[in-house]
Amino acid sequence: MTVEQIYTGCLAQGTYYIESEGEAVIIDPLREVEPYIKKAKENNAVIKYVFETHFHADFVSGHLDLSKKTGAPIVYGPTAKPDFEAIIATDGQEFKVGKVVFKILHTPGHTMESTCYLLKDESGKDIGLFSGDTLFIGDVGRPDLAQKVNNELTQDKLAGYLYDSLHNKILPLNDDIIVYPAHGAGSACGKNMSKETTDTLGHQKKVNYALQPMSKNEFIKAVTKDLVAPPAYFPLNVMMNIHGYESIDKVLEKGQHAFDPNAFETAANETGALVLDTRDPQTFAKGFVPNSINIGIDGSFAPWVGTLIPDIKQQILLITDEGREEEVITRLARVGYDNTIGYLKGGFEAWKNAGKETDSIRSISADELADIIQKENIEIVDVRKKSEYDSEHILEAENAPLDFINDSMAQLDKNKTYYVHCAGGYRSMIFNSVLRARGFDNLVDIKGGFKAIKESGKFKLSEFVCPTTQL
Repeated sequence: MTVEQIYTGCLAQGTYYIESEGEAVIIDPLREVEPYIKKAKENNAVIKYVFETHFHADFVSGHLDLSKKTGAPIVYGPTAKPDFEAIIATDGQEFKVGKVVFKILHTPGHTMESTCYLLKDESGKDIGLFSGDTLFIGDVGRPDLAQKVNNELTQDKLAGYLYDSLHNKILPLNDDIIVYPAHGAGSACGKNMSKETTDTLGHQKKVNYALQPMSKNEFIKAVTKDLVAPPAYFPLNVMMNIHGYESIDKVLEKGQHAFDPNAFETAANETGALVLDTRDPQTFAKGFVPNSINIGIDGSFAPWVGTLIPDIKQQILLITDEGREEEVITRLARVGYDNTIGYLKGGFEAWKNAGKETDSIRSISADELADIIQKENIEIVDVRKKSEYDSEHILEAENAPLDFINDSMAQLDKNKTYYVHCAGGYRSMIFNSVLRARGFDNLVDIKGGFKAIKESGKFKLSEFVCPTTQL
């Protein structure tokens, strides 16, 4: 038997490939399914089932394409009502794969159809729990997302269901079972997830705050405390996962249309498409197409796209590092942004060489910022999350989180100069590019962000407070 976790860092998401005696299952596949098909083929295995733990909110699953290409049926737990053919399993139902068995454990709470898959080995011993978003390492699934889809549900009601699921279905299991969750630290599907991506259930019983002895009311208060608003694209992804979507192959074909600079400019003007530049933030700062938005591909790309582009049907034109066009289109499609209509052939260099207008953003080091502070009073804007800011910040800095950019933008004056930083330089350039496109011309980026600021030792900082959650 083979159990393989296929972890995708930018989504903090775990897909699972389990194989026994030439038969395999895929649990919670990503949108691009060819790697799973290739893996099974290389192992001379047949994909027998596509298991879904729930209707995902943070990404568009690859269940439909994978089922269509392999013939493997899609399996959901009880109460799921997809708009396509699928096996809706009953609580306790078992699925045999080679010499192993998966048992359905219906665990409502994160969503009402949420289901865990309990893996039994050849001898019938329970050895693994594929827990989806019900149980994470260090946390449990947030109970406020499903209410965005079903108005009759409340987060307290869902948290109560989650308490019952954990105590009736999961806590009674053996301590030596390995927990294989759908997400790790960085995912917005929980609030206090560990960087570890697997653990024993026994250890989680000791260290996971949500699994400690407490009443249902105490549990509800604990898991609903300090929940921040989820990204706006979450309910839209849920709908795509329920109702279906266009094949990834068609999305890639449509998106890989190469425009020369003149055609790119015409397409941008005629379609109103968002111009998305995915290059490194500091490379972007030195020169970019006016009004383009920078969200670097080598960071938490998909979640920030989903947070900052409210309409998943928005048409998008890309500027990428050469050769990375397909990767960017794929990663956009992972979170439901299927309307990439093309990219700038030859990238920004082609644009510049064609004599087109360019823009830039001034970027300075932490040492340069310290020198400026000695000479004049300046406005410093910290675009990290409030929890990061509260933990430690420059005393003079104003917090304007990127997560809530419209509210943050309302705090600022277009006529003033602002020195902007985040934790390491990724988010501040996103912030600067968005505001630059909206007429804020006096923004200065701080290279290296708060990390560089703190390491310089040249700034007065607030007293450090250890953050209690990874919000």
